[in-house]
Amino acid sequence: MKRTSPVALVGIAVAGAAIGWLLQVALTSGGAPSFNPPATLYSVLFILAFGLVLLGRPVRRLVRGTAKRPVDPFFAMRVLVLAKASSLTGALLVGLAAALLGYAVTRTGSFAVPAFWPDVLTGVGALALCIAGLVVEWWCRLPPQDRAEQQGSSMEQR
Repeated sequence: MKRTSPVALVGIAVAGAAIGWLLQVALTSGGAPSFNPPATLYSVLFILAFGLVLLGRPVRRLVRGTAKRPVDPFFAMRVLVLAKASSLTGALLVGLAAALLGYAVTRTGSFAVPAFWPDVLTGVGALALCIAGLVVEWWCRLPPQDRAEQQGSSMEQR
């Protein structure tokens, strides 16, 4: 599996910002109140980021050679996939939160809007999830193999 590229993360964040802006415009032009992220959203984002780091620690220990117990390879693969999904989801939600915040501030001209802090906390929580995903993805990377060791083992098999 390839590592998550920064270009993909920026592209997904821009797509999230476009979605968030269009969501706010559609809601307010239809006469509905604008979207305010609930406290459960940013709370869950922080909890997910923390949980992902906890799940990645045994894999990191295994890769570094300091594990006391073996780790199931399927568990390691699932942690890696979860880390990649978390980084992409975090990037999407960072863009969404930035658009929500930008829309709230530009419409009122003040930072004292009720949506300011929920939007900021959602953005920080999403950024934490994205960073946790990238860190755990880096932890799950296998160290490079020694070429001489690989050639020696292939000659022994002949």
